[in-house]
Amino acid sequence: MRAISRSFTSGRMANESMARLHFFTNSRTLVTLLLSSVVSPLAMAQVTPSANVQISPEAMAIHLRAKRPVVKDAPNLERATSSEAEPSFNSAQGPGPGPIGPGPGCNLFPAPPSVGANVPLSYFGPSPSTTNPSLVGPVQLLNSGPIDTAKGTITIPLYKGSLKGTNQNVWYVLTDTSNQGVAAELGLNFSAKLNFSSNAARTGNLDLNGNIVFDRGTVDFSPLRSIVAGPAGAEFPPQSAVPGAVGDADYSPLVSITNAGGVIYNAPMIAFDVDASQINFPNGNVDYSKLNDQVLAIDPYNMTVTLNLINGFSFGRPVWYLSMDTSNTLGAAIEHNTYAPLMSRLLLGDDDTFGSPIERIFISTNGPESGGCDNPLRQGLSADLADSFRPNNILGGIPTLALDYSPTWDAQLFTWTQDAIDKGFRGQIREEFQLLTFVQDGLITGFPAGTKFGTSHFAINCPIVLRLD
Repeated sequence: MRAISRSFTSGRMANESMARLHFFTNSRTLVTLLLSSVVSPLAMAQVTPSANVQISPEAMAIHLRAKRPVVKDAPNLERATSSEAEPSFNSAQGPGPGPIGPGPGCNLFPAPPSVGANVPLSYFGPSPSTTNPSLVGPVQLLNSGPIDTAKGTITIPLYKGSLKGTNQNVWYVLTDTSNQGVAAELGLNFSAKLNFSSNAARTGNLDLNGNIVFDRGTVDFSPLRSIVAGPAGAEFPPQSAVPGAVGDADYSPLVSITNAGGVIYNAPMIAFDVDASQINFPNGNVDYSKLNDQVLAIDPYNMTVTLNLINGFSFGRPVWYLSMDTSNTLGAAIEHNTYAPLMSRLLLGDDDTFGSPIERIFISTNGPESGGCDNPLRQGLSADLADSFRPNNILGGIPTLALDYSPTWDAQLFTWTQDAIDKGFRGQIREEFQLLTFVQDGLITGFPAGTKFGTSHFAINCPIVLRLD
């Protein structure tokens, strides 16, 4: 496995020899270049026709009422540092540690290309990704707000809607949509697969101010999140787990807008049935009894919210993403997000076939954890529950790398066999097809150990935000 690790390291260093001095974002460029990504014929057959779906000018005008001004300063994606104290342990309420960890096992930020060169970073030209987002280099994918690379956060527009018949306030964000034109205009991620997610979506209508009046679905943010890890070396599954936010049977982050062409948005709820004065925490110190546990700061008067970002990989490239909702309580507790029962209606196990609304996320249960964040091969849920930092999950297709992206991910838990561990083969996996090959070779099974690898029968709402390389 060390040989595999070295091959990944050398490959990453080769990529890093290309310059990445500046970071520019342009949502319209993203939309155009989505069509040039490479995926399997099945995925292309599913997704490409949906990319050309048009809605009427009248419906588009209704969608664009939701547009909010965003900060135009593009973040510089050079490695940055923060002097703030590290977050508290995983059992604490709130989002938990962000993607800027204390060691190589918890910080996937690529090194600058000047490492080992005879010239400083200033001599390097712009990254190839500034010309073509599918090439090597950083690309911001969710373009509705700025990223803070020192803290590992994104600040995006906050929206205030209501619940039909009650006038209770619904505070929410927008991250993804099923319509390519709307995605380009609002700086959201485009996901054609969301067209197939209506059975797990609420419905709503846009009012005259461009805010959603939701037909149903509420969230109780008052529970205190708690989790008790299993014994050392086998922390997953935990002894107990309670999520910090619980949706009712009708809650899903997905919503289909009835009076605007049925376009589906990913609109995770941030707060419910509270006034602006009750959730005004622009400088942090958030009251998590009233807010989504991923919120780090919120300004309901200037209508912005700052959310925690999370490390992961997609086809070997490090990425940052959000984790907002999960369709079961155990996953929601571990992910620090909202339990969303209606998401359980998503069709799972049929990734990239016609009608599939999901993409796959691969989650190790027993990856390397010795040494914690100092271990560059660190990965998995046991590591997460042992040292509090995120498990470095493997995501399937994302924009610029594939056409089959969906923010709703079919969780596929995997377990290294004891034989593979005894022979020293266990390591960090960064790419879907490497993992599937190890499954085929008998090194990895599903969870619990020895079971067939495949869907774990729950979904996670994880909008992609940034490709780091």
